[in-house]
Amino acid sequence: MSDSQSLQSTSDVSSVGDAVETDSASDGAQVSPGGTWRRWLTLENRFLAPLLITSILLAGQLTFGILESWSRTLIAIGIAIACELVLGKLVVGRFPHLASAYISGISVGILIRSPFIWPYAMCAGLSIMSKYVLRIQNRHLWNPSNFGVSAMLFLYPSAVASLSIQWGNSLWPMLVVWCLGAMIISRLKRFHICLTYVISFIAFAGARSWLTGSPFLANVSPLTGPMYQLFVFFMITDPKTTVRPKWGQCLVAFLVAAVEMLLRLAEFIHAPYYALFLVGPVALAVEMRWTRDRAGRAKAPESVVNLDKNAAGSGSLGEVEAPQST
Repeated sequence: MSDSQSLQSTSDVSSVGDAVETDSASDGAQVSPGGTWRRWLTLENRFLAPLLITSILLAGQLTFGILESWSRTLIAIGIAIACELVLGKLVVGRFPHLASAYISGISVGILIRSPFIWPYAMCAGLSIMSKYVLRIQNRHLWNPSNFGVSAMLFLYPSAVASLSIQWGNSLWPMLVVWCLGAMIISRLKRFHICLTYVISFIAFAGARSWLTGSPFLANVSPLTGPMYQLFVFFMITDPKTTVRPKWGQCLVAFLVAAVEMLLRLAEFIHAPYYALFLVGPVALAVEMRWTRDRAGRAKAPESVVNLDKNAAGSGSLGEVEAPQST
């Protein structure tokens, strides 16, 4: 594999769409029309993740009007796609698949609220640029949408707010989104991350209720809103910004929920974004350092064996040459 292809595999994707794209990379072979339709209807299709986030958008907008405006969301999507195309061509040398950029753009359009247009463009641009700029050992550390949204909420609190609308008493939009999300995440073998986070959130909601004297349902209700559905299905499960061991993924999900509880107790409004912003990159950095140290320890015995062989070879040569010199 060339260096360009290697970088492509690590930078083109940043969300659930990444793993779907990878799983369907072998679709280039010629197939019959019937086979094409079967691929569109199976869980192998790379467009299932964009379909899920689009369903969240449509369900939320048609029932409760969660968007600030359609035009601002389209601007966010357009800027994200444009940045992905330009940076992909400049850094990788070819145009990447755009499912990741679409997911980042539509996430920005849903998650932030502002009376201005520029925050949507700026947030989408920051999200995509973070994949190509903030990297260690050829991996980006932050989920792009989480980085962009967190940065805007922290830097421009007077101009930007986050989505706070709930589904209300209507059950069917939430059921549709959760069923589609569970189906796709299960296909990607990452449902354990979502489940760990949800269970941890509910447990910590009970702890917050006990500590603050507030109603339990009030503390757990954010979990049913569209913002948390994006957070659970797309941000904390991002294949490129989660650690590799399954137990590590569950531990990180638990830690995100724990830090979120602490931030909520400290009255940080945007606690889930900030919790993932803090925990995710640290977990990745620790894993990369541990992997590097482990690889170094594995090479050390090999070096000792090679030195012993060289020494033994030198000794035997000396024993052969000694009689000749006498």
